[in-house]
Order: sequence, then structure tokens, then C-alpha cells
Amino acid sequence: MKPASPLPRQGGILRPALVVFGALSLVTGLAYPFLTSGLAAAVFPHEAAGSLIKQDDKVVGSAWIGQSFTSPRYFWGRPSATAPMPYNAAASGGSNLGPRNPALAEAIQARIAALKAADPDNSAAVPVDLVTASGSGLDPHISPAAAAYQAARVARARGLPRAQVDALILAHTDRPLLAVLGDPGVNVLELNLALDKLGAAR
Repeated sequence: MKPASPLPRQGGILRPALVVFGALSLVTGLAYPFLTSGLAAAVFPHEAAGSLIKQDDKVVGSAWIGQSFTSPRYFWGRPSATAPMPYNAAASGGSNLGPRNPALAEAIQARIAALKAADPDNSAAVPVDLVTASGSGLDPHISPAAAAYQAARVARARGLPRAQVDALILAHTDRPLLAVLGDPGVNVLELNLALDKLGAAR
């Protein structure tokens, strides 16, 4: 009968494991991130830098992070439930309130009331994305319907023809590459910046 094979020494097991661990750490923790970051910066420099929006050589925001607007002169974005302030990119998340939660119903009613108070003559149904927060709390877009709902208010507050405001909405509507990949959206920050430029040019 053959003698039983001796158990491998502890160092014989540990050394290959440490080598594999170190190699994978270098590849996945250093080489891969640096490679993908460098490739992104070379191919998509604007997007890799955060899709920052500048006005007069000053960064005023990002195309992918919403901002809070409350003046009737501006289009309002989708509500944000991030804390301690809206559109906090460091604390992305939703309210996690269920559809039967009374707090959610109260929040929606308050948002509807604010929209109605800003435009009392508007009898149209309020688009759902103007009164419900997104899962991320950072959504920079609203639907074309949500922009159209506010167009009369913004035009009146700025003394602009409604047709001119509608044309701006259309010009700042992002459409998906393919119809099956998403819905059109209007970037609120870019639209409001275009409104300010329009006012400055008058």
C-alpha cells in the first residue's frame, strides 16, 4: 500500500494565492481603470469630464445633473428627493416612498399646488414627471409634455411670444437614436440658459 501523500506546506498554498491576488489587483484595480479612463478622455473628452456646461467661461452645471428652479421665468425640472438638498450628486437616490404612502400623496399635492399657483389659468392636466421624483433624484430632463405645460407661464413671465418659447423647447429636445431605446427629453438647464441668452440678445 502506498503511503499517503504528505499535506502541502502552508507556504506552498499561500504563495500562489498571494501572487494571483496581487496580479488581479494590479490588472483590475489599476491597469483597467487607467486604460478605460484614458480611452474615454481621448474619445469622449466632454463626457469624460462630466458633461460640464459653461457660460461666459464659468461652469454653471452638468448636462446630466438637474438643478432646482422655482422662478416662474424658468422651466422647472423633475422633483428631487435627495438630501440634504435637491439634486445632490453625492447622495443620489429616491424617496423610497411606496404608492400608498400618505407622505408621497402629500408631496405630490404640494407640487401640484405650486404649479397651479404659478400659472392659475392653466387648466391642463399636470404631467406626472413634474410632480414625481426620479429614482436617482438627479434627472436633468423632463418630458416634452412637461415643458409644453410650462411654456405659457414662461412666455408670459418673460414677455415672449409663445411660439418663440415653443421653438426653444423643440430645439432643446433630445431624441433617442432609435425609438425603442428611450423617450424624448428636454434638458431643463440648457433650455433655461437658452432663455437667458435670448433675453440678453433682445
